[in-house]
Amino acid sequence: MLNRTRPILFLLGILWTSLALMMVIPALADLATGQRDWKSFGVSAGVTLYFGLVLVFANRSGSDGARLDARQAFWFTAASWLSVSLIGALPFRFGGHLPTMADSVFETVSALTTTGSTVMVGLDAKPAGILLWRALLQWYGGIGIIMVSIALLPLMRVGGMQIFQIASIDQQDKVRPRAAQIAAATLLVYTGLTALSAIALGIAGMTPFDAICHAMTAIATGGFANYDASIGHYHSFAIELVLIVTMLLGATTFVLYLRVLSGEPMALWRDGQLRLMIGITAAASVAIAAYATVHKGIEPLTALRDSVFSVVSVITTTGFVTADYTTWGPFVILIMFAITFVGGSSGSTAGGLKMFRLIALYRITRANLHRMIYPRAVEVPHYADRMISPEVANSLLGFVTLWVGTWAALSIGLSATGLDMVTALSGSATALANVGPGMGDVIGPAGNFAPLPLSAKWMLSAGMLLGRLELTTLLVFLHPGIWRA
Repeated sequence: MLNRTRPILFLLGILWTSLALMMVIPALADLATGQRDWKSFGVSAGVTLYFGLVLVFANRSGSDGARLDARQAFWFTAASWLSVSLIGALPFRFGGHLPTMADSVFETVSALTTTGSTVMVGLDAKPAGILLWRALLQWYGGIGIIMVSIALLPLMRVGGMQIFQIASIDQQDKVRPRAAQIAAATLLVYTGLTALSAIALGIAGMTPFDAICHAMTAIATGGFANYDASIGHYHSFAIELVLIVTMLLGATTFVLYLRVLSGEPMALWRDGQLRLMIGITAAASVAIAAYATVHKGIEPLTALRDSVFSVVSVITTTGFVTADYTTWGPFVILIMFAITFVGGSSGSTAGGLKMFRLIALYRITRANLHRMIYPRAVEVPHYADRMISPEVANSLLGFVTLWVGTWAALSIGLSATGLDMVTALSGSATALANVGPGMGDVIGPAGNFAPLPLSAKWMLSAGMLLGRLELTTLLVFLHPGIWRA
C-alpha cells in the first residue's frame, strides 16, 4: 500500500511546494505597495513549503519514474484539488479579508475551479497582494484543468472523455512526441496568450496591474475582477472587446493551438466544438439584443454590445459582468440560464457540460431516431471522424444523467438552508457549470454570494469542485472498490 501511495504523496509535495513559491509573488506586490498584508502570505508560504518539502523528501525513493494507474490518478486528482483548496484559503484567513473559513474556502475553490463566484466585498479598496492572489489562483487552476482534461480524464474514462484518447491524444502525439513536451508546449501557449491579452488590455486603457490580473482571469475563464462592478467599472468598449476575444480563446481546446503552430492553420475552423460555440453565441446575442431593443427600449448598439459580452462571459463560464441582464426581462433570463449549462470546449479552461457532449448526444439521438424509422439500416454515430462506440455513448448518457441529478440534489440542499427557488436553482447550476454569477437579487450579476448561509457556501464549494472535476472523479470515492489496496 505504501508503494502505491508514495508517488501520489511525492506529486502532492511538488504541488504544495509550487503553491508556496507562488505565494511569494503577492507578498512582493504588497511589499512594493507598502501593505502589511505581505505577512499573511509569508506565514502561509512558510507553512505550505514546510509540509510540501516533507512530502517530497519522505516519498522521493520509490517514486522516480513511477506511472500512476487509473486508481492512483483518481486519488491524486481528488487529493490535489481538495488540499490546494484548503491551502489557498490561508492568506484570506491570515490576512483577515474574509470572516470565516467557509468564506475563505469558498473564495479559493471558486478561484481554482475558475468559477468566479465571490464572497468578497469592497474589492476597490483591497490590497494589491490579495487581488493578485485571486488572479493567480484562477490562472493556476486554469492550466491545471487543461492538463487534467487532456491527460488524465481520457485515461480515467470520465464522462465520455475516453473518446479523446483517440480523437485528441493520438493527434497530440503527432504534434509532440512525448507527454512532457505536450505539457510544456501547452503551458507556453497558455502563458503566451496571457501575455498578449495583458498587453492588449494595457493598450485598451487598463493600468499594468489591472491588465495582468484581468488577463490571467480571462484566459482562465475565471471572471475574478479587481472591482465590485467587475468590467462595468471601466465603461470601455475597447477593454470589453479584448476580453471577449480572450474569453473565447480560453474556452477553445488548447490542443488546437499546438496543431496550428505545427502547420495546421485550418485546425481551428475544422473544430466542431468551436463552430458550435460561436454559433450559439451569435444566435443568443442577436436574440437578446433584439428583445432588449424592442421591449426595453435600449439603444440597439448598446443592447448588442452588452448582450455579446454577457453571452460570451456566460457560455465560456467566465462570469465577467458589464450589465445586469436579469433586468431585461424573462426571455433574456431564460436564455442566459439555458446557456449556463452549455460551457466551452473540452481541453479548455471552460466548465459546463462541454460542446463535444452536445454534439455527440445530438448524433447519438439522430442515429437512434433513424434506426426507429429504418430498422434494417446501419446508422453509426461519429464524432471527429471517429465512431462513437456503445461504451462511449453509455458513458456520455450516464454523465449527463448524473449531472442533472447532482444539480437537482444540490438545489434541494440549498433550498433547505432557506434560499429561495431562483437562488437555489441558479446557484447550484452556476456552481456545477463553474460559471460565476447566478440569477436573482442575491447572487445575480449585480449581487454577491456573501449573504448566503455558511452551510450553503460549503455546499456550493463542493458543487464547484464536483463540476470542475467532471463529477465522477470525486464521486468514485463513494465506491468501496476505490478503498481496497
